Amino acid sequence: MIFDRYLAGWSLIPDGESIDTPTSRLLPVRRDGVPAMLKIVREEEEQRGGRLMAWWDGDGAAQVLVADGPAVLLERVAGARSLAALVAAGQDDEATAILCRVAARLHRPRPAPPPPLMPLDQWFAALAPAARSHGGLLAEADAAARALLATPRDVVALHGDLHHGNVLDGGSRGWLAIDPKGLLGERAFDFVNILRNPDAATALGRGRFERQAAVLADAAALDRRRLLQWTLAFAGLSAAWHLADGAWPELDSAIADLAAATLKSC
Repeated sequence: MIFDRYLAGWSLIPDGESIDTPTSRLLPVRRDGVPAMLKIVREEEEQRGGRLMAWWDGDGAAQVLVADGPAVLLERVAGARSLAALVAAGQDDEATAILCRVAARLHRPRPAPPPPLMPLDQWFAALAPAARSHGGLLAEADAAARALLATPRDVVALHGDLHHGNVLDGGSRGWLAIDPKGLLGERAFDFVNILRNPDAATALGRGRFERQAAVLADAAALDRRRLLQWTLAFAGLSAAWHLADGAWPELDSAIADLAAATLKSC
């Protein structure tokens, strides 16, 4: 069994059923009676994210307890609250504010330099070829990405996928991030996924995009126009990924349209 080596070596006791994802296998465990999560990753992206979490050292993110190659033992974050439920209860602005506070903790300077991360220009590599092939909003997104990547501001270690499902209730430890992509680039990029979540129906609700863009710009002290440009750029990148997989990027197209239209009114 893939977990056996680590169960024995780290003195862990299984505490639930294993979970399979496209990029990793997870097993709830206990270590000295304390709940934890054993994660075995399959991709370099996940290992990069694990190294970033270790660098954060539990400040705004789940604590890395021990790591060895593709295996990492994480603090198990299992509080009852969820940001998606907060949004469903009519507290969208509060959920956005919480995400901004978590981001502020993740982005603040630390004494040691971060581990090796993927620069945003590499993360966006798939967009330009897709823009040449498909044109339209993809070309507009590519133009936005090129302009932003050429003039970076506030460069920090980025979570890369910060949204309602990747920030969990850590009880007395507060809200904690999980599953970072491990990127390096402009701080504003880390807020684009908030505008696409917690689900398509919410993200595309009447007036929601414009309102949350304004809430984000205020709560995170962002240049609203650059936030919208990053949102357009990432919608194009996500669309490029979907098209490469043979899927129609319905949400990406809608978000790109909203970002482009809102930019015109700025």
